[in-house]
Amino acid sequence: MNWWLIVEIVYLIFLVLVCLRIIYDTRTITKTLAYLLLAIFVPVAGILFYFSFGINYRKRKMYSKKLLEDDHMSERLREIINQYSNYTLKQGGSELQSSRELAVLLVRDSQSPLTSQNDVRVLVNGEQKFPEVLEAIRNARRHIHIEYYIYEDDDTGRAVAGALIERAQAGVEVRFIYDDFGSRSIRKTIVPRLREGGVRAFPFYKIIFVALANRLNYRNHRKIIVIDGITAFVGGINISDRYYNKEGDTKKLFWRDTHLRIDGPGVQYLQYLFLCDWNFCAGERLIPDGALFPLPSGYSPKGDKVVQIAASGPDSDMPTILFSLLQAISLATTEILITTPYFIPGESLMDALMVAALGGVKVKLLVPGISDSKLVDAAARSFYGDMLRAGVEVYLYQKGFVHAKTVVTDRKVAIVGTANMDYRSFDLNFEVSAVVYDNQIAGELADIFYQDIQSAQKIDPVQWSLRPAWKKMPEKIARLVSPLL
Repeated sequence: MNWWLIVEIVYLIFLVLVCLRIIYDTRTITKTLAYLLLAIFVPVAGILFYFSFGINYRKRKMYSKKLLEDDHMSERLREIINQYSNYTLKQGGSELQSSRELAVLLVRDSQSPLTSQNDVRVLVNGEQKFPEVLEAIRNARRHIHIEYYIYEDDDTGRAVAGALIERAQAGVEVRFIYDDFGSRSIRKTIVPRLREGGVRAFPFYKIIFVALANRLNYRNHRKIIVIDGITAFVGGINISDRYYNKEGDTKKLFWRDTHLRIDGPGVQYLQYLFLCDWNFCAGERLIPDGALFPLPSGYSPKGDKVVQIAASGPDSDMPTILFSLLQAISLATTEILITTPYFIPGESLMDALMVAALGGVKVKLLVPGISDSKLVDAAARSFYGDMLRAGVEVYLYQKGFVHAKTVVTDRKVAIVGTANMDYRSFDLNFEVSAVVYDNQIAGELADIFYQDIQSAQKIDPVQWSLRPAWKKMPEKIARLVSPLL
């Protein structure tokens, strides 16, 4: 018998089945074609890569976000969220009214309530964030919930760990979720110390060797702290010394990032997200109660900001964060300011930005001039030409590495979160963003954007188009694999 012929026939049948699965399972045309080409032209390895990195978990859902087992209570809660959000929408100012479609989208898509009477503070870099975080932790009275993608064993990590242990030993319930890949440096150091000190700590989607590639692919990229159900921190800054720019330190790369502190009812959806992730990681069934979700009447209003949370990941039905960005861009009439460390936008986001620019909206994009990934940087640069031709202004940050993830539209709406503008953030990672409908916060972030571009190099469209082919070719090649990055 010709065993080699039999093997080839079996492989061909298996390849056809894999291709049919790719076509059925993959959501976007671009990624479908990329995986098909990889499976067909890279024998065996291409198929292994797809099964490791390409399975659509959104279709299957990694876990259920259902906190309430009682369907009647769940339906009643949904009605309350809708009524509360409608009331907030009617009472909101012009910045909210001009973005009502965005607010409605988030309520309908993910039942994220539109909340008022929040106090919101912009925190620039670790120098502003970490002192606020440590103070808030030390003032906790009931519980502290902390969830991070990167938590490192350094001075900053140890300072936060010490504050958490002190509160745990004082009787405060402290729950900690760390990403098992991003925070791998603390597995054998800080995590045991936290547990010995009374902190309940669990890894998110623990990496197991037999499922290494698949588990590496779906990571929890969120950075959330919730204290007593009324104070929260969210944004791009992880727990690490690299985010703290010490005065006079010329050896360390300057790290530019943005975070928010929220006090008020806007915290409650962040609490909900944490509890869903906690139940998945810890194998528990924490049930919402008055201690975890204090009623608005339980604390006096601290501010007048309207806040809503956008979150998505392999546990959500839709790519909510991508949809919220598309909606915000489409509603802008004068200006869109975007800061992102990784720009691999995909067709829908690319088209939305180009349409806005061609329609007369000023679109400005700030990206790293100093990148931490040559491949991602090359892929991002392949998109700049089309953007520049449409009238988008692209700035390359030169002072250090810009890691902030912010969008400001018309100085009325500000979006600050953990999601980069790439396929991974929109399709694979667990991400979260805070949407603030307020001209003061949006104006503050717009001013910060204009300060940042003073330390950036603006790309000249003509000079960019005249670059030699040998510079463009690596970018074109990187773009081919950009859906897989």
